[in-house]
Amino acid sequence: MHPRFLALAAVCGAALLAPAALPPASAQPSTPQKPDATPQSGAGEGDVRATALLAAVRGCPQISRGRYRSDDGARANIPVCGRRGAVYWKADLDVDCDGRPGRRCNRRTDPLFLNTTAYQQSDGRQLSAERLPYVVVPGASRIWNPARSGIRGGTVAALVHRGKVLYAVVGDTGPADLIGEASYAAARALGIDPDPVRGGTADEVTYILFPGTTARPIESRRAAATAGQAAARKFVAAR
Repeated sequence: MHPRFLALAAVCGAALLAPAALPPASAQPSTPQKPDATPQSGAGEGDVRATALLAAVRGCPQISRGRYRSDDGARANIPVCGRRGAVYWKADLDVDCDGRPGRRCNRRTDPLFLNTTAYQQSDGRQLSAERLPYVVVPGASRIWNPARSGIRGGTVAALVHRGKVLYAVVGDTGPADLIGEASYAAARALGIDPDPVRGGTADEVTYILFPGTTARPIESRRAAATAGQAAARKFVAAR
């Protein structure tokens, strides 16, 4: 998946097909929340430590029929795993800058910039990769169909990297055979270079998604953090 230009055609196709492959989750009863006004600048463990989350995802009950590549041309060696309450994988992190244009994510900073995301904000606008920590999931394929595992737009995720835990949402879809991508804001919060061309990391990042747990509205970092911490506590306690 890195460099991103090697997978442009696949990304474009996945972005166009994503709504059919991964239908938006049905709304959960909740009190409407005002979207956060300021970007998330960092990541902390909250009340669930990174070590506890990593211990909970040790081993891999594989749910994907095959394995994914981390980058175009790389060996397919990344399975999607699942245990009760979570779907997870371990990969690198490539930076997705797609969505609503901004100062750091636009056609000047990213030659392959797309001004759309598979899912949109509650007001109908595209998600902002600069401001919202989000995870990119592979497009549906014979390898794995995220929707069948309960993964949809707004599904809450925990990203673990070098002792940091960041709560994010599923916000976009990517190539059907690649895995390991998150938004500019997610990379920055984890201390990873967020540059869409030269950034990202080859170091291991653990992606833990919580099916059935959704941030409402999708663009609220506060909602993702609150729901994510509750889901993480439940997941770790059940191990």
